[in-house]
Amino acid sequence: MRPLNRLLGVVAASGLALAAGCSSAKSSPTSAATSASSSAAGSAASSPAVSGGNVTLNLVAYSTPQAAYVKLIAAFQKTPAGAHVKFTQSYGASGDQANAVVSGQSADVVEFSLETDMTKLVKKNLVAADWNANQYKGFVTDSVVSFVVRKGNPKHIADWPDLIKPRVKVLTPNPFSSGSARWNILGAYGAQIKAGKADADALAYLTSLLKNVPVQDASGSKALADFVSGAGDVLISYENEAIYAQAKNQPVDYVIPNDTLLIENPIAVTTSSKHPQEAKAFVDFLYSQAGQQIFADTGYRPVLAGVTSAKNKFPTPSGLFTIKDLGGWTAATTKFFDPATGAITAIEKSLGVATTK
Repeated sequence: MRPLNRLLGVVAASGLALAAGCSSAKSSPTSAATSASSSAAGSAASSPAVSGGNVTLNLVAYSTPQAAYVKLIAAFQKTPAGAHVKFTQSYGASGDQANAVVSGQSADVVEFSLETDMTKLVKKNLVAADWNANQYKGFVTDSVVSFVVRKGNPKHIADWPDLIKPRVKVLTPNPFSSGSARWNILGAYGAQIKAGKADADALAYLTSLLKNVPVQDASGSKALADFVSGAGDVLISYENEAIYAQAKNQPVDYVIPNDTLLIENPIAVTTSSKHPQEAKAFVDFLYSQAGQQIFADTGYRPVLAGVTSAKNKFPTPSGLFTIKDLGGWTAATTKFFDPATGAITAIEKSLGVATTK
């Protein structure tokens, strides 16, 4: 596993209102596209310039990194490689975004919450089969499953058992649209296995957990927006979403349980890109020291060794585990999320929650 810095415990923040960045991430996959400014010139780059003339790259991504990309695109456009590059941007639930690209939405660069969403594009020859051949295995950022709580943690949420207590309202998105939700559910299941529980007991925990979820939004960003608007007692989410909420002066704390799941977010240039050289230059920038620094400062765990953040420390949880510990994505998707036989499919149907779109 790559070198990682991790956060453990509760981190406090205060404030009053969520800025527009969170609510704007709620846009649908096709309507969320917005133009970025094009011609910020500068001399801060080390990468070579690409072909001359203005080009436009279409970035399609899952919902939560929108705020980071505002800064990343501006920084890239100050480099020789990005000085003549414009962007359209589309953000939404990871599964919805992948499906939109499969259905024909223009994309030069795609970033998803889940590797399985990238696999959808590989199967359609929209992303090369060797998209994950670099030293980072195609992952551009990491995070961990965390609990976002009200300031002061009035429900005393400290670990997974606290989420199934009576009268604790938990928010987590719908796992049949949201990548965040799948990470959350697998984090919850894996923590039970780490605690020594049998598979049946771990699945029973998931049933109890989902019974405490009053609403399942389409994406992680929508769930965060609902939480900061007052819904629920605890939100299961990416660590970076908790950090984002605090940066927007929201009155929240967050807890990272000892046993939690490493989140790895994939990125790729599409095979259909009309500007593959510029698209690759942008992805290369995201992996650079400058790009990883911006990710770290906006709450994402960098994949580039040696990058640190004065704002976010990221200590390692003692019981950190990965998707490989759960058998990998193919096995986990079949076991939990298969439309006909998945364990979560059955639980959600028993609770009256939609499992298809």
